[in-house]
Amino acid sequence: MKATELFNSESHQWIVLGRDPAKPEKIIDTNQYLIKSAEEAIILDPGGIELFSPMLAGILHHVQIDNITTLFASHQDPDIISSLGLWDKTVPNAKLYAPWLWEGFIRHFGMENIQYMPIKDEGGEIKLGHAILKFIPAHYLHSSGNFNVYDPSAKILMSGDIGASLEQGDVPLFVENFAEHIQYMEYFHRRWMPSNRAKNNWVARVRELDIDMMAPQHGRIFKGEMVAEFLEWFAKLDVGIA
Repeated sequence: MKATELFNSESHQWIVLGRDPAKPEKIIDTNQYLIKSAEEAIILDPGGIELFSPMLAGILHHVQIDNITTLFASHQDPDIISSLGLWDKTVPNAKLYAPWLWEGFIRHFGMENIQYMPIKDEGGEIKLGHAILKFIPAHYLHSSGNFNVYDPSAKILMSGDIGASLEQGDVPLFVENFAEHIQYMEYFHRRWMPSNRAKNNWVARVRELDIDMMAPQHGRIFKGEMVAEFLEWFAKLDVGIA
């Protein structure tokens, strides 16, 4: 599993892990994000059960296991958090921040030790070492209870399934040509995002944030002007086509 540093400052660091060449062919490729600050670390959308071993091995190159104090699940999908039962045995003193709506469902993945920290619909924030992370509501995009994570210092928005693309092979980490990239996003967003009203509310909310990088859970990352291009494209897209 490849690990790439996205941000590094005196206060904290962002690392993306993914693009695992050993993953099963029919499993969708996913991005997992590690943020570490001082003696604390959080894993954003730690991934499916099939990724646990390479994820753990990759993360241990960057943090000690006892420093993983927090997990975050943007919503309830198995590619997001079905590895929970294994993390529950590995970091039993950690906390899991996830939408309050999905607690009864997420617990089916196995959670005897980790403490569930329900996120209210309006969002919130947490302190991780020297960093402040904000939970940004993204309800119905695509899950009815869904959140993004925004780091105002790093100016990174972890956007979950928003901005996701589905490509085959060893593709670049960052979007290089937005017009060419649309073909890998369009059907996914039209079909999986059910509500134009929710989409428009999210776009308005995110446009108020200072974002240098938008990091989805699948596919390439948007950087610089590509963020604005995505928001412009998404605002005009008609979703919920089924």
